[in-house]
Amino acid sequence: MNPVRRRRLLWVIALVVAAGIATTLVAMALQRNIAYLYTPAEVIRGEAGGQARFRLGGMVAADSFKRAPGSLDVTFRVTDGDAQMPVKYTGILPDLFREKQAVVATGRMEGGVFVAETILAKHDENYMPKEVADKMGMAHKKHDVAAPGGTSAAQEAK
Repeated sequence: MNPVRRRRLLWVIALVVAAGIATTLVAMALQRNIAYLYTPAEVIRGEAGGQARFRLGGMVAADSFKRAPGSLDVTFRVTDGDAQMPVKYTGILPDLFREKQAVVATGRMEGGVFVAETILAKHDENYMPKEVADKMGMAHKKHDVAAPGGTSAAQEAK
């Protein structure tokens, strides 16, 4: 093989290897940042699997919010109508965070308690993340409870 062809072949091989390494690094970075949304019932059933980090979505249960005096540590329960999951968070909560409102928390499980890294609260009267709205809608139908701004399955049948 003449020297020019050999040099071209080495350049092509180097470019293919570099592209492969870059693709692998991008895929690994994206995979680490993916956080799937689960409801408390799905987490308790084990559907979250061994996910190190995931999102927990539902409603903040009534009379469940507690703040440690003199600190930013808070605990509350998230419910989907089927189950409740205790949540622990350290930090400043969103202004619109309150009981009986939709919430999405990102974090991980530690000994049966969801330890949240970030908390997102619904930001107006009508907004709820689509994934949470779909899963809450299924829970409302299952329990024959009127959805907020809607009707129950029994009322629709009439």
